[in-house]
Amino acid sequence: MSSLEQQLPASSSDQTPQVLFASPAASSGAPHVEVPVAYDGILLAGFGGPEGQDDVIPFLRNVTRGRGIPDERLEEVAHHYRHFGGVSPINAQNRELKAALEAEIARRGLDLPVYWGNRNWAPYLEEAVAEANGAGHTTLLAIATSAYSSFSSCRQYREDFARVLTETGLGGTVTIDKVRQFFDHPGFVAAFVAGVRDAIAAFLADGVDPSAVRVLFSTHSIPTADAERSGPREGDPDRPELGEGGAYATQHRAVASYVMDEVARVVPGADRVAWDLVYQSRSGPPTQPWLEPDVVDVIETLSDAGVQALAIVPLGFVSDHMEVLWDLDTEAMEAAEAAGIRAVRTPTPGVDPAYVSGLVDLVEERLNGIPAAERPHVTSLGPWFDVCRPGCCENIRAGFKPAASGILP
Repeated sequence: MSSLEQQLPASSSDQTPQVLFASPAASSGAPHVEVPVAYDGILLAGFGGPEGQDDVIPFLRNVTRGRGIPDERLEEVAHHYRHFGGVSPINAQNRELKAALEAEIARRGLDLPVYWGNRNWAPYLEEAVAEANGAGHTTLLAIATSAYSSFSSCRQYREDFARVLTETGLGGTVTIDKVRQFFDHPGFVAAFVAGVRDAIAAFLADGVDPSAVRVLFSTHSIPTADAERSGPREGDPDRPELGEGGAYATQHRAVASYVMDEVARVVPGADRVAWDLVYQSRSGPPTQPWLEPDVVDVIETLSDAGVQALAIVPLGFVSDHMEVLWDLDTEAMEAAEAAGIRAVRTPTPGVDPAYVSGLVDLVEERLNGIPAAERPHVTSLGPWFDVCRPGCCENIRAGFKPAASGILP
């Protein structure tokens, strides 16, 4: 049993649902917090990335900690980073996002400092939480730089919040709530709509028939077992209707469908353009099932299907980090060139004003206790939960670890 698990109070059937390290409003366990909460700081939680050749292997050790992967195998992934001088763009992008959030927060007259910490590389979450506490900011609202529901894109961040508060000894002082998963917030989706609109319009203006245009919405593949367990458990009364691949795949399909519908409204002929949801960046052993099909595998079949023009949409990513630069801008574009297909990769949200404004909207939802019925969302799945449901996004290999911002386990 971990030191954190040893510190947890025993649960009983007559207790209020247990939400670790939560503000009083979130500790009730209600799916949506509809009363105002006086947060005094924002925790921007990132994945992290190396910033030099010497950082690459130590960073990958952090990412794969506990899995016993030898350095020789890590070096097989390291060449992606080494191709770019050992520098992942993700930290620079999060510095830009932090500055953009601070500017938007100030523009709205909110007194909320933004503290940035990463899960896997400096600056670490431990440093950010300690800095916030040192400045007297103890009621934090977290924004993770990941829009969708799964273990790796949501629960793992929540587990790290709980771990950090325990290991720093700040669990009795600092609370961390988390904004809802924002996959279908209009601010996040806006950049994808614009990118697909511009790509299809350009293809059609150049005389490509709509039936010869294809849109591939790409996201990070995850183990199939994790995908099926993403979102609330089956049987949970708060669980929306989910299809194959659990919440993770269902959310992506819903957003992709919305994007295509929006583009069809403004680009004549776009309603005849076909699209697919594809996956990338698989890293597990061949014997372990992961979500498919792979983006490169699909591209290699498109010329035989009569496709002449292709828009590759990084739907699962908030910025142009390594998986976008390598898997899409390098491997996928090379596959399209080899197939004789004209291809463009559309933008990620990055620091697009609509995206930055949307993130601050999510903060104001919680500051002001906006009712769920009044919160913007573009699919029938939203608005997603403020407090994750019990058993949400289980990691089948490691089991449940204590996690903040959601009902145990």
